[in-house]
Amino acid sequence: MQDRRYPMRRPQEQPQLRLTHADRDAVAEILREAYSVGQLDEQEFEERLDRAMRAKVHAELQPLTRDLGVVPGSVPGGPETPEAAADPKTPLPSTPVERVVAACAHAGNYFFPIVAPLLLLLVSDRYSPYIRRQAMESLNFQLFCLIAGVGGLLLFFLVLPLLVTLYAVVGVLCLPAVASVAALMGKNWRYPMFFRVLKDD
Repeated sequence: MQDRRYPMRRPQEQPQLRLTHADRDAVAEILREAYSVGQLDEQEFEERLDRAMRAKVHAELQPLTRDLGVVPGSVPGGPETPEAAADPKTPLPSTPVERVVAACAHAGNYFFPIVAPLLLLLVSDRYSPYIRRQAMESLNFQLFCLIAGVGGLLLFFLVLPLLVTLYAVVGVLCLPAVASVAALMGKNWRYPMFFRVLKDD
């Protein structure tokens, strides 16, 4: 029950509180760190990560890290709070396989614009925070270019919309390639654009 004197303070235990992506990301980073130092073998890591991505409430996450001696926020080099994990500017850990898939979310726009990052975004929701973030960034850029292009055509007689349209055309041709290379390097790629239609939780 919430304290009425401190309406913004959460109770210590809220096992039925619904999880956000940031909550799952924090636990996923703990599991990755435990796997990297040998606390978990590959099978245990994959099982716990799958359960973390499928979890709905906090009570489902507690058994996944209870025997590891760490809690969300104490992972070396990781975000200190779930709010930091939700920050799109905060780098997320990734495996080589995740980097390749994230690169496909960007490069796929040359073949299946919007469709490629959208499919990977839907699939990655329960698999990889890194892939989800890169797929969402790629999808946002495609939507931005689409909106900018349509707006520029409707307002072709104005200078600024025309410049934005030209930027969108050049960006669609060049930036996904740059983003793909950045994703392969494990970077937290952010497209230079004026707005984002989709935002992470």
